[in-house]
Amino acid sequence: MSKILVNSSGPLHGEVEISGAKNSVLPLLAATILTDQTCIIEGVPDLVDVNVMKKMLRNYGSEIDDSEPGVIRAQMKEVASCEGDADLVQEMRASVFTMGPMLARYGKVIMPLPGGCTIGKRPIDLHLKGFRALGAEVIEDVENERVIVSAEPGTIKGDAIYLDFPSVGATENIMMTATLANGTTIIENAAKEPEIIDLANLLNKMGARIKYAGTDMIRIEGVKKLSGCIHAVIPDRIETGTFMLAAAITRGDILIKNALPGHVRPIIAKLKECNVKVDLLPEGIYVDARDRELIATDIKTLPYPGFPTDIQSPFMAFLTTVKGQSIVRETVFENRFMHVVELNRMGADISTQNREAVVPGSKQLKGARVRATDLRAGAAMVLAGLVAKGTTEISEIYHIERGYENFVNKFKGLGADIMKIERD
Repeated sequence: MSKILVNSSGPLHGEVEISGAKNSVLPLLAATILTDQTCIIEGVPDLVDVNVMKKMLRNYGSEIDDSEPGVIRAQMKEVASCEGDADLVQEMRASVFTMGPMLARYGKVIMPLPGGCTIGKRPIDLHLKGFRALGAEVIEDVENERVIVSAEPGTIKGDAIYLDFPSVGATENIMMTATLANGTTIIENAAKEPEIIDLANLLNKMGARIKYAGTDMIRIEGVKKLSGCIHAVIPDRIETGTFMLAAAITRGDILIKNALPGHVRPIIAKLKECNVKVDLLPEGIYVDARDRELIATDIKTLPYPGFPTDIQSPFMAFLTTVKGQSIVRETVFENRFMHVVELNRMGADISTQNREAVVPGSKQLKGARVRATDLRAGAAMVLAGLVAKGTTEISEIYHIERGYENFVNKFKGLGADIMKIERD
């Protein structure tokens, strides 16, 4: 099994280019099912999850041309199957994004229960609630571990749908279904993440009529047909935050290019509270932690525009190195402290109770054998390894490769002592 080895690297310095957003490109690719014309998606990162989504689309009958680096051309002329491939669905939870488009265009989808990172239950009940509200029949086939969603042609009708929680996935799935529904759909308590806006922009280019994406009430007027388009993926805000923290934890300075400051305001604010210098320049976000006494701060994860849960574990790794005690509260996922055990192997001495972690600062971390327990925890282990004394060996790095493009080489370009080892 492949591993990453990280040694204490000193301050990182230089420039890094942020890739297209993983959490945006997956629903964008799923949305190409909605039309029989060609959609061209640009700025696509080379990720394991993207490759899984391409296989999912091909399973349904989509023609995928990925011969040009960073560009995917997708065309769904005719459906080959309405059933998601069970192995692919288990490999990637984002497979559920294909449910809404398949239902909207073909009137049926059979979806095995999803897999993905083990960071909590993450049920799809809000997705199913939305499908039911739009007129679909939902059969939860517990015995065969699958869900069957169907509707007679022309019976999907717009409705007002209130989400009990502003779920990103449910908002996106309902929004895609509603583009081809009869009448108007209003999603209340909708998610407001930048990825929602990116998807709405793609759909509107295809001919959809979506208003107010990025607010808590999205309005979708159904249309008869959608067309192809060309669309570029937004930069990855979680990768942006990860490299901001790389500068901070190593007490270095990094210019982060192709980043949108408006998408990472909570991270900027918290780094400034820790006395990290963050400048917004025309060329990008410049983070400078050289020759500064960095201090503790508390963080609480929340749905956007609050502090992102996906950056909680990397930020916690950073907080182990600053002066003072920090409190980290996780409110989005109930099982997102698995990385604490791994950080404690390195001497972090973090204690947890329920969804709260107490992080003592000023720790000299020590290299150890640790696991990437999930995608973002893997990034946290790399950050910790950059400042740990000795060598940190990180296993289960397939999690990291699900969401970070060219991860090791980007760190090498900043001066990190890091390497990937291929093992059987």
